[in-house]
Amino acid sequence: MILRVARHTMSLQPIITFYTNLLGLEIIGDFKNHQNYDGVFLGLKDAGWHLEFTVSNEPPVHTVDEDDLLVFYADNYEAYLDLLKRAAELQIPGVKPKNPYWLANGTTLLDPDGYRIVITYKKHG
Repeated sequence: MILRVARHTMSLQPIITFYTNLLGLEIIGDFKNHQNYDGVFLGLKDAGWHLEFTVSNEPPVHTVDEDDLLVFYADNYEAYLDLLKRAAELQIPGVKPKNPYWLANGTTLLDPDGYRIVITYKKHG
C-alpha cells in the first residue's frame, strides 16, 4: 500500500522550497494543467508515501487547526538536531504546540500555508 497526503495551496513554490530545503524531500513527480490543476509530489524515493500539493485558479477553503499535524521522525537524535539547525538557517521559527506531548518530544514549525509540522526522532531501546 502507498500513502498519499494531498493538499491544495495557493503557494506552490514556497511549499516546494519549504519541504525540499528543510526536510530534504525530493520532487518525485509533477503535473501541469491537468484539468486546471498544477501539482507536485514530494517524498523520498521508494518510501511508500508522498505529499501532493496542488494549485488551481480556485483558492483552497481550509480551516487550519493547531492539532492538524504532519509528524516527521528523524532517524536519530543527531539527525533531529541537524534538522533543527537547518530550520534555524532557513529562518523557520518554532511555534508552541497545542498538544503538550509535542512540546516535550519534538519541535513544531509552520509551513508556508500555516499548517504545523512536527520534527522529532526515533527513540531506540
